Amino acid sequence: MSIGEMLAATVPMARTLNLEFRETAPDKAVVALPDQSEYHNHVGGPHAGAMFTLGESASGAIVLAAFGAQLSRAVPLAVSAEIAYKKLAMGPVTATATLGRPAEDVVAELDAGQRPEFPVTVEIRRADGAVTGEMRVVWTLRPNDAG
Repeated sequence: MSIGEMLAATVPMARTLNLEFRETAPDKAVVALPDQSEYHNHVGGPHAGAMFTLGESASGAIVLAAFGAQLSRAVPLAVSAEIAYKKLAMGPVTATATLGRPAEDVVAELDAGQRPEFPVTVEIRRADGAVTGEMRVVWTLRPNDAG
């Protein structure tokens, strides 16, 4: 099962929005939100909540790609998220997520018994390439023996 299939199977909101997981690798994740009128806002573009879910889903996809081997001993959890809406988004939009710290540094902290935190940055673009949103999600790997 691919990361996109796994997220669609385990995260109902990803299924609800019909998110398309186009690329899921440890260094980049790309997720698209098709243009769907039922998720439009008052000006006919994707609703802010749908764009937030798109960005958070892209961040989750890269976390699973980068740290999937750690799932037997830690659970990834979003700690905080910020989003800035830069330009009007119309039509389909695509989110591209990148890790803000080297994965090996995060795993080394986990190996040392710590609960590492790391940022994921996300750019949301419309079809013409314009950046319509920027997001930063801070994630942690919570060791399974932690509360």
